[in-house]
Order: sequence, then C-alpha cells, then structure tokens
Amino acid sequence: MSIPFIKSFDFEYGRADRLSPTIRRVICNNPGPFTFTGTGTYLLGQNSIAVIDPGPANDDHLAALLAAAGNGKITHIVVTHTHKDHCGGVAALKEATGASVYGSRAHPENDGMNAPALDEGADLTYRPDEVLADGDVLDTDEWHLETLATPGHISNHLCFALPAERVLFTGDHIMGWATTVVAAPDGNMTDYYNSLDLLLERNDEIYYPTHGAPVSDPQNFVRAVKEHREMRDAQVLTQLKAGHTRIMDMVAEMYKDVDKSLHIAAALNVQAHLERHVSAGRVTQEGESLLNAEYRLMESDHPSTSS
Repeated sequence: MSIPFIKSFDFEYGRADRLSPTIRRVICNNPGPFTFTGTGTYLLGQNSIAVIDPGPANDDHLAALLAAAGNGKITHIVVTHTHKDHCGGVAALKEATGASVYGSRAHPENDGMNAPALDEGADLTYRPDEVLADGDVLDTDEWHLETLATPGHISNHLCFALPAERVLFTGDHIMGWATTVVAAPDGNMTDYYNSLDLLLERNDEIYYPTHGAPVSDPQNFVRAVKEHREMRDAQVLTQLKAGHTRIMDMVAEMYKDVDKSLHIAAALNVQAHLERHVSAGRVTQEGESLLNAEYRLMESDHPSTSS
C-alpha cells in the first residue's frame, strides 16, 4: 500500500483560512525540506482563542496570527513538541497576548547528544505554564481539546483532539506530504509504532498536521504509514544480511532514488529502525556515532547453511 501523500493544496502565506466553524489556519513563510510549505498554525474559536503550534520566531507570522485573532483574545498557546518550527514563536506570542502556554514538557536533555538539527532544530528555551499529559483537557465555552501522548518523532510529542468535529491535530506525528523523521537519541521507532497504533484505535474523521494539507482519510493513511515503516524494518535486515554494517552504506542502497540532500534524515530513520532491532535482540551495535557505529545480525538471525 503506497502512502497517499498530498503534495499540493491551496494556501497563501499569512492568510487565515477557515477550515471549519471552529478552526482557522495560518501558514508561516518558512518553507524547507523538512517543513514543506511552512508551519501551519491553527486557531480555535472566535472569542477565547487557542493557538496550536505558533511556529518559529517570525515577526510576519506573529503579526498574521494577531490579525487573525481580530477582536478575539488569544488565551491558550498549545504546543505539540519542542522543535523550533513549532514553538520558537511561543515567547513572542505570549508577550503580545498574555496567553498561557500548554503542551509538551521542556525539550529532553540528552547530555548534548541531540540529533542533527533538521531545519531549525530544538528550542531549548521553551517552558510551558502547564505541562499536559495523555488525557488532559483544555476547554472554554467555544471548544474542548483533549491531549493524546504520541511519542516517537520525539519523546514529548503530543497530538490534540477536537472531539466535537472528530478532528486530530497531529503535529509531526502524521504529515500529509511526507513520512516523519524519527531521530535518536530522543526519537524512538518502537514508540512511533505504538503511537501509530493509538491512532488506529480512534475514530477521527480528519487530521490537521502542522506541515501540509489536511488528511481526510486518516485510518487508511496511518495504515499505509505503518506498512511503509514495516517495509523499511525489513529492508534494514536485508542490508545486514548483505554485509552492510554502517548506516550510510545502508542509506545509499535503500534511498538510492531519494535526493541526497535528504540522506541525513533518512539515516536518522534507519538508525531508529536499527535501534528497534537492537532492543529486540535481533541486532548488535558497536559504537554510538551515527556515521561510525557498526551493526550486525545476531548469529541466530543469519541464514542457515548446510554442507
């Protein structure tokens, strides 16, 4: 099953597009290889407004969000996770509005061993007023938002459900235009699989990712993403059986038809798949560096031979 990616949709930078009676979206002009057309910020409500993922520190985007609010008051700033293209603009929006910040806990501390910065990297200054956990609720007279913990892309990743419209705001967990990068040391492929399964148990009608178009057939989309990840899992084992022990050698084969500028992102995903196999006892690892670690199949997983 191929993933039904959506590669084009109607938008204009800074324009507030009405997606439903409750939801508007404003897209920031920060396009890139990992942000696609840019960060999509969602506004819920008209009077007491929640802003989901205010985007990077960007004066034009901040002005567009304030203009979109109009005579309403931004009371809640809601964050899916701590990458700058999602929460770099939190401080400026909070200062401009006095809104409280809800969502992910502060960026994980990994003893300096953060993954290579893809686009804008991690926001180490972000601090929420209230950390949300799975099942926590935010609501006003206009909207009711429920928290769904979805670690994988990063350990503090959250999605947010608007049950009245069967909507799920998916951050980077599911994106309509591309697969999600799962980057060690804090991204975890096993967690990502489990978080995909959580979505398959739900009855959402539409996903609104932070990057790209809405996903209007979410169950089939998630199944296709999971099938794709399982295919990559199998490819990694095939590469090991062929004698490739280093990640970049595997990437050169597995992603030969992908632009080489994306090979570092691909390598992070391959590393996450390998770590999943290591945790399951199928693969051994020597060294920790993304570029220099060596991986080998456990003896019991080598093809048997006979004389």
